[in-house]
Amino acid sequence: MLRAVKRGPTMTSSTHKHRVVVVGGGFGGLAAVQALKGANVDITVIDRRNHHLFQPLLYQVATTALSPSEIAWPIRMLLKNRPEVTTLLGNVTGIDKTAQMVKLEDGAKVPFDSLIIATGARHAYFGHDDWEPFAPGLKTLEDATAMRRRLLLAFEAAEREIDPERRAALLTFAIIGAGPTGVELAGAIIDLARTSLRNEFRSIKPEEARVVLIEAGPKVLANFRENLSVYAKAALEKLGVEVLLNQPVTGVTADTVRFDGQVLHASTIIWAAGVLASPAARWLDVEADRAGRIKVEPDLTVPGSPNIFAVGDTVTVMAPNGKPVPGIGDAAKQGGKYAASVIKARLEGETAGPFRYRHAGDIATVGKSAALIDFGWIQLTGVIGWWTWGLAHIYFLIGMKNRISVALSWLWIYLTGHRSARLITWGEAGSGKKQRTSGGTDG
Repeated sequence: MLRAVKRGPTMTSSTHKHRVVVVGGGFGGLAAVQALKGANVDITVIDRRNHHLFQPLLYQVATTALSPSEIAWPIRMLLKNRPEVTTLLGNVTGIDKTAQMVKLEDGAKVPFDSLIIATGARHAYFGHDDWEPFAPGLKTLEDATAMRRRLLLAFEAAEREIDPERRAALLTFAIIGAGPTGVELAGAIIDLARTSLRNEFRSIKPEEARVVLIEAGPKVLANFRENLSVYAKAALEKLGVEVLLNQPVTGVTADTVRFDGQVLHASTIIWAAGVLASPAARWLDVEADRAGRIKVEPDLTVPGSPNIFAVGDTVTVMAPNGKPVPGIGDAAKQGGKYAASVIKARLEGETAGPFRYRHAGDIATVGKSAALIDFGWIQLTGVIGWWTWGLAHIYFLIGMKNRISVALSWLWIYLTGHRSARLITWGEAGSGKKQRTSGGTDG
C-alpha cells in the first residue's frame, strides 16, 4: 500500500497488489473507488483539493441559500474506513505512460498498474479567455464564494451610489448561457433580490434589480424537450428574468456585455456558456475534441493504453442513441463504476463488454418553487416538480446531517424567503483569476 509522498523520488509499494490510481475525487473518481471495494487492489486517490463537491447545488452556495460545508465533504473522511485506499493531496502535472507513473507538481511520482482519470472540466470561453476576469464561471467552492461576494457587494455598492445610471448598472446581473447552470442561477438571483433582500436597504429597492439571461442559441435548456424548454422560459419571465435568445456575445468588459450591436451595462457578469476539459489529453498526448475531451475507446480506455481509463467530463463517448454522453454527474458515476468493473474483471481473468450509458432523465429548477423533471416516462413541472427535484438532490447528498440541514434550509427559504448564508467573505481564490484544473474533480 502506498503510505506517503516524498518530494522528488518515486513512491514505492509495500505489497504486490494491483495498484489502481484514481486522479480526481469527484463523482466519477469516488464511484470508481466505491465499486472497487472488495477487490484485491491497492488504491491511491489524488486530488488537488481535499474535498468532494456536490456540484449540482454549487449555485445555491453562490446565491446564499446554502453554506459550503453543506455540499462538500473531506475525501479522507469519506474513505477513512477503506484501509486499502490512500488519499493524496497533490496537483497532477503529467503522466508517464511508459513507466506507468503519475507526476505531481512537487516532483513526486505515483506508480500505477491501472489508472482512472476523472479530472472533470472548467468553464470555456471559446477563444476569449480574456473575458474570464470579468465573467467568472462556477465550478468550485472558491468560484461560488467569490460569486456570492460579488452579488452581495453589488447591492452594497448600489446602496451608496448616487448616480442613477451607475446605480442601475450595479443592480443589473448578466448571465451568459442558458443551460441548467445559467437558468438556475438566474432564478436564484432574482429570488435573492426580490424576496430575501426586500426591505433591508434604504436607498435602493433590491426587487428592482435586473437579471438578464443571454443565450446564443434559439432556446433555454437546449438539451431538454421542446415543451419543457418553453415552460422554463415562461417560468423565468414570470419571475422577472429577461431572457434574450439568439444573441451570441461578442464582447465582455468589466461592466459591459456586447451582443447584436447592443451594449448591456452590468456590474456583475457570470459565465455559464461552456466547459473545457482538464489537461488530461495533453498529459497523455492523445486525440481530443474541441473541448479538450479525450476520445476514448468503447471500454473507456485511452487509445493505445488499455490500462488507462478516463471518465466523466474528461472524455467524449457516444451513448446507445448515437448522441454524446452528457457531461453530468450521473454519467461520471456510471463511467467510474464501469471502469472499476473492467479492472475487477481483468483481475479475475474475464472480459467486460463496452460501456453503455443509461440516461436517468433531465432535471433543472427555476427559482424556489418551480422545476422541470423529465424521466422519459413522466414529466413534472411547477411546485410538484420542485419538490421532486429537492427530494432527488437530498437523496444524493452524503450523510444524514447534510440531508437534514439542506432540507431545513430549503424549507425555511420556501416559507420565509430568508437565506442564512449571506456572508461577505474575502480572499483571492476564485476572485476571477484563472483556476488550474490539473488533478481536479469532475462534475
